[in-house]
Amino acid sequence: MASIDFGTLFIALGVLLFSLTIHESAHAWSANRLGDPTARLLGRISLNPVVHVDPIGTLLLPLLAFASGAPIIGWAKPVPVNVARLPRGRRDFLLVAAAGPASNLVLAVGAAVLLRAVAGSEVPMIDGATTIGEPLRQIATWTLRLNVLLAVFNMLPIPPLDGGNVLAGLLPDALAAPFDRLRPYGFLMLYALLFTGTLGAWLGPPYVFLMRVLTP
Repeated sequence: MASIDFGTLFIALGVLLFSLTIHESAHAWSANRLGDPTARLLGRISLNPVVHVDPIGTLLLPLLAFASGAPIIGWAKPVPVNVARLPRGRRDFLLVAAAGPASNLVLAVGAAVLLRAVAGSEVPMIDGATTIGEPLRQIATWTLRLNVLLAVFNMLPIPPLDGGNVLAGLLPDALAAPFDRLRPYGFLMLYALLFTGTLGAWLGPPYVFLMRVLTP
């Protein structure tokens, strides 16, 4: 079995944890701004990753993915939203759902800017013997890749992913109700797409396109 690069593992998991924290905080913040304080009252508008961590989705599966060489993806504890407290109901819930992937895209753009800033740079550390240019490049690269992947994955139109919630907000009431009934089966659908290779085929084109646009 190939040896594990613990330095890279630390950076990848740290970036993933930070990105998922921002993602869930964005959901909570937008829900509160739109009129539903449920997540705020539960302490979910927070940059403390502890309140967002899901042991399986945030820790176990990313570790297994890294060890197996698979793309690192994960999730945090979902932010509770009371649609009845949103003034425009499903229309506002659409904005709350979109806030998570939007935050990942903002992080990806920020990482791309950082990559351009450190490209070819050598920033000396205090001892004058080493540089922080390479660590910055690694962190920015992981931030770019993971956040583009998180944004694309979460915007798949499958409930309970954010894309499914956005689609539910766009559908007329006559179609939204039966679509919402698919929610309990969403993860089964995702596993089916994963094992048939369809998930990679769906994620690949938008991921490659965004990486080409953002990569220096």
